[in-house]
Amino acid sequence: MPLVPNPARRSEKSQQAILSAALELCAERGYARVTIEGIAARAGVSKKTIYRWWPSKGALLLEAVDNAVIRTKPFPDTGDLAADLLAQMTAVVRLLAYPPLGPAYAGILTELQYDDELARAVQEQFIGPRLESCTARLRSAQAQGALPADTDLAMAVELLYGPLYYRHTLRREPHDPARIADLIAHVLRALRAT
Repeated sequence: MPLVPNPARRSEKSQQAILSAALELCAERGYARVTIEGIAARAGVSKKTIYRWWPSKGALLLEAVDNAVIRTKPFPDTGDLAADLLAQMTAVVRLLAYPPLGPAYAGILTELQYDDELARAVQEQFIGPRLESCTARLRSAQAQGALPADTDLAMAVELLYGPLYYRHTLRREPHDPARIADLIAHVLRALRAT
């Protein structure tokens, strides 16, 4: 069963109530203690409605997180690669490390270890489009001469975002903007040295 629900069968008001309720409950209780029953009660809908639109709690919360992140600004391209990376990476940390999205995203990352459908959906719906945005910005930096033409852009993305995910996954204190700026400087220096 695909994790992308049929939007034609949804009531916009109910959908938003469900997504909001799911994020609120994750922030209050943590992902593991959130149930479909609890989400339904908070949103004022039936469990049947939720299961008709989403196959699992993970799929529902993935959509809630994705919708919240989509409303943020697109990846900047001001011509200053370091500044653009700092703005985007700081926004990622702010969104995904703190409530209301942080607890939901941490739960999704745990759940995808055991749910192959959710893992695919996270890659296709959430990670993939964001990787492409970052890769496009790095490609633009190559065209501007800010990165060597032979830079492995996929590796560059992993070098930049890997430390953010490492800290998030291990529930360590997230990097502050100064530390993110240091990380970016180190990675860009390493990429230019190759």
